[in-house]
Amino acid sequence: MFYHIEGTVAELAPNLAVVDCGGVGYAVNTTANTLSRLEPGKKAKLYVFDYVKEDCFELYGFFTKSEKRCFEMLITVSGVGPKAAVSILSAVTPETLAMAVMNGDEKALTSAQGVGKKIAQRVILELKDKVAKETGGTSFQAPAAAASGSGGAAGDAASALIVLGYSSAEIGAAMRDIDTAGMTAEEIIKAALKRMIK
Repeated sequence: MFYHIEGTVAELAPNLAVVDCGGVGYAVNTTANTLSRLEPGKKAKLYVFDYVKEDCFELYGFFTKSEKRCFEMLITVSGVGPKAAVSILSAVTPETLAMAVMNGDEKALTSAQGVGKKIAQRVILELKDKVAKETGGTSFQAPAAAASGSGGAAGDAASALIVLGYSSAEIGAAMRDIDTAGMTAEEIIKAALKRMIK
């Protein structure tokens, strides 16, 4: 089981990066967002997911841990395989995906190549169910949000972070010292993710 691959970027192609590690070139399937941060001949570190089936073994790699977590969440949705998950994460960032799920924004998901309305609806429904199970059906509010009275954006951000696979305890710890006053939900998500992926 691989956790990350670090080496020199030998080649880039649509949805693919070849990373040279000690003379071995690893073909890593990836998103447009990750590809945009890689340069041939430069060093790179990708967090990887091993996709193993009877007839194949593929690596999927991501520039950030949050993008990898999103990928892992997406492939738990029925009917969403690795290729569809890569397509979605090529069209949206983890923060945008989380907000799209929370707001029921099908258009953000159908902007991904090969993702139709039915798949978008399933992603929204199943990932929203995860939030409901994690929070017991109530709106989650991080400690800092409760203290500052800015529950709206902070509560939305916390629920969106659950979509990305973080637990209530992890979210509460990450958001405890963030001054959420005047911040949008997406800004809060970005700030919390920076703390959680250190």
